[in-house]
Amino acid sequence: MKKNVFVFIIVLSALLLTLAFVQTQERQKDKIERIWYNQEKTSKIQIYLAKDGKFYGKIVWLSEPNDPETKQPKLDKNNPDPARRNDPVLGMINLRGYSLSKTDPNVYEGGTIYDPRNGKTYCGKITYKGNTLDLRGYICNFPILGRTNTWTLAE
Repeated sequence: MKKNVFVFIIVLSALLLTLAFVQTQERQKDKIERIWYNQEKTSKIQIYLAKDGKFYGKIVWLSEPNDPETKQPKLDKNNPDPARRNDPVLGMINLRGYSLSKTDPNVYEGGTIYDPRNGKTYCGKITYKGNTLDLRGYICNFPILGRTNTWTLAE
């Protein structure tokens, strides 16, 4: 009898540990963790939650992946850091460090947006609107000096 109870407890413990492990592995994705077209539909950006608990965006597709002049993959030639000018644009992380607002469940703030077309980094805010995102990029500390682009769901 004691042996059966012991086996039952072992099996039940293993089952509970397995369920806890599966639940941690299958985290519910946030509503912005998708693939989005930029406003011009010239690139797709995959937004994901990183290990630091913040949201990032990676360029995963370009309508023109190669530079028309060199016929080689597009490079980040406008980067202000000369050492980064040979980095490919495809695969680049251009959204960094966004966190969900404490006051609005559809706003993500505190991050930056890098524009490889001009090599500039802007502070930003992302507003989720269902199948679109409004991205407000602005000169840091001057939110009035900026612009808003609308990204659309690509999936």
